[in-house]
This record gives sequence, C-alpha cells and structure tokens, in this order.
Amino acid sequence: MAVLERVSTTPTIARASRAAGPGLALAGVATVVWSGSFVASRALHDSVPPVQAAFWRWIIALVAVAPFAARETWRGRALIRRHFRFLLLAALLGVTAYNTLVNQAGLSTSAGNMGMIMAASPVLMALYERLGGQRLGARRTTGMLVACAGVLLLVSKGSLTPHFAAGDLWMVAAAVSFASYSALLRRRPAELGGLAFLFTTFALGALMLAPVYGVSLAAQGGFAATPGTVGPLVYVGVLSSAVAFFAWNKAIALIGAARAGVVYYLQPVCVALLSFALLGEATGPGQLLCMALILGGVVLGSRR
Repeated sequence: MAVLERVSTTPTIARASRAAGPGLALAGVATVVWSGSFVASRALHDSVPPVQAAFWRWIIALVAVAPFAARETWRGRALIRRHFRFLLLAALLGVTAYNTLVNQAGLSTSAGNMGMIMAASPVLMALYERLGGQRLGARRTTGMLVACAGVLLLVSKGSLTPHFAAGDLWMVAAAVSFASYSALLRRRPAELGGLAFLFTTFALGALMLAPVYGVSLAAQGGFAATPGTVGPLVYVGVLSSAVAFFAWNKAIALIGAARAGVVYYLQPVCVALLSFALLGEATGPGQLLCMALILGGVVLGSRR
C-alpha cells in the first residue's frame, strides 16, 4: 500500500516541480512591471487626477486585451453570467479600488514608500489563509508582526506618536485591496479562461469607475494629452494591467498565492531603484531600516 501511495503521488510532485519555474518567472515579471507602475503613478500626481488616471488605465487595458480575449469571453458568456458575483467582487477589489487607491496615494507620498507599504500585502494574504482555517505557526506569526512593525515605522516616520501621511494611509488601503484580490483568485472557477477573466474584470472595473470619472471630470476638468501623461498611462494600461495581471493570475494558478508572494517581496527594491533613477527620490537610512524589517518579516513569515 505504501508503495502504491508513493507511485500515485509521484506524478503530482513532478507536475508541481515543472510548474515552479514558470510560475516564479511569471510572478517576477508581474512584480517588476508593477514596480514601474508606482513610479508612473507618482509621475502623474500633478497632471492627471487619480480617478481619471485609473479610468483611462483600464480603457487602455481593455483595448490591449480585446483582440486576444473577446472571442473567448463571448464563448464563455454563460459561465460569466453564472459566476457574475465573483467576477464583480474581483473587479471591485483588483481593478476599481486597488489602482484608484494607488493613484490617490501618489499625490502625497513617494514611490519608494508606496512600494515598501505594498510589500506587506503578502502578510495580509497569510492572514486570509489563517481565517480560512490554515495554521500559520509561530514563525509565520512572528514574521507578520515584524513586517507590520516595519510598515508602522515607515508610515509614522519613526515617531512613537502616530503621524501618518495621507498617501501612506491610502497605500495601506491599496495593499489590503490587492491582498484581498489575490486571496480571492484561489476561488476562481477553473472552467473560466484567464483571458476571459481578465477582459470581464477589466470591463466591470471600468464600468464601476465611469460614474466617479464623470464627477471628477465635471469638478476637476480633464487633463492635457501630452507625452508626459499619455506615456505613463499607456505603460500602466498595457504592461501593468494587461501583461502584469495576466502573469500574476497565471502564477497563482501554477504555484499558489503564498509562493507567488515570495517573489513580490522584491518589489520595494525594484521601486526604490526605479524611483531613484527616474524621479530622483533618495532613500534615507530610516527607509532602509523599514525596508529591512518589512522584507525580513515577510520572508520569515513565508517560510514553512
């Protein structure tokens, strides 16, 4: 019996091993591309209102995905109707709320801070796993506490008296939204293709943003279409939305949210390097300490 059990589990182990490399690579692609999106959001903070930037991001993403996903989406329309509530919640968390919160945060905090705060989202993913009945253990719990301490020190600027910048708080909300979206992906219907899922959530997210976009347009006016505004919008629309979301969703399907989250820990380093190179944002000793705490905490918390 033991021999039969070993033989029966061998194909499963082999499939998991084969999926690890592509899954980690896809998670890496998404992480690097999303790091650039924080820099792009920061670059747009004084030229494009946050809601308008989010709305046009998803319109551009829809146009980019449509040639590849429209036919699959049409064929799966019965599945989409059946799982409409799930798709609506995924669109709200991952499309409508998350990106709008990131753009709002970019008005009053640095791209480096945005990336470091987002590094705590895997800790939130672990918390969702605990709420789902999975035991975390002492090591993961300690890692969560260390990472959360790093986030608190970062957003309070090292003061024992909380003094949060508005942008830091918006970014914390964005991290919660992204972690919730990633946890929700584990419940994605297996029969619903990845491209159809992307196209549907992008469309639903843009529809939910449309009324708020109209209010922003009436109250704040539009923005000038210049290379400085169109370029970042095309980047976040095509790469950070169509490419990165497809890569991240596929990575979670191959290796799970927890292992994909390990790669996501590299994001603060990528954001710090990009913001220094493109925006001239310096990283001080305090930020380096917070980065070490966050990265150390999430790495400790992710280990078995």
